[in-house]
Amino acid sequence: MLKVGLTGSIGCGKSTASAFLKEMGAYIFDADTEAKKLLTQNPIVQSELIAEFGTDIMGPGNTISKEKLARIAFQDEDHQMRLNLVVHPYIYDLIDGHFKKIQKKKNHSIFIVDGAMIFESGYDQHLDYVIVITAMLKNRMERSTSRGTLTREQILQRMEFQWSEEIKTGLADFVIHNDGTEEDLKREIAYVFQKIA
Repeated sequence: MLKVGLTGSIGCGKSTASAFLKEMGAYIFDADTEAKKLLTQNPIVQSELIAEFGTDIMGPGNTISKEKLARIAFQDEDHQMRLNLVVHPYIYDLIDGHFKKIQKKKNHSIFIVDGAMIFESGYDQHLDYVIVITAMLKNRMERSTSRGTLTREQILQRMEFQWSEEIKTGLADFVIHNDGTEEDLKREIAYVFQKIA
């Protein structure tokens, strides 16, 4: 079973691409969702984050507030790096554990690691291929703001901590430009899927 990374900057359409890959028969491991779960469900990660950032990141019910943590973590590169140093090793273990489990079942030929920080975290070294979804900044901003979860300023701030489109596309095995319709994206995904499956 191949282990393939799927990444792209905020608003590029990575989640839609991921859904299409699932339809085509790939197993999807959503690294970003699993990272969020670690914050609320893993007491070791929680205590490491509190040790790193203090009790300012706590919300009601004595749990870590994702909003407060994001405010602190995205304020500069140093804080972002400190967050990643705590969380990434646990994510790596989760991916590897999941991969072994899915591999044993022999139901899928491709295991997709869907994550925003595949290159930034160095996880690309553990993958057979990396697919990068890219789009023009105007389209990425439009998609990100339409979700209504982040302000324009927060989106730009997050973009700052991700590697540039140029760097990511330069390192990718496959690049999919998502500036057209969802049908166009699906066609491109199908083409790449057939090449690697």
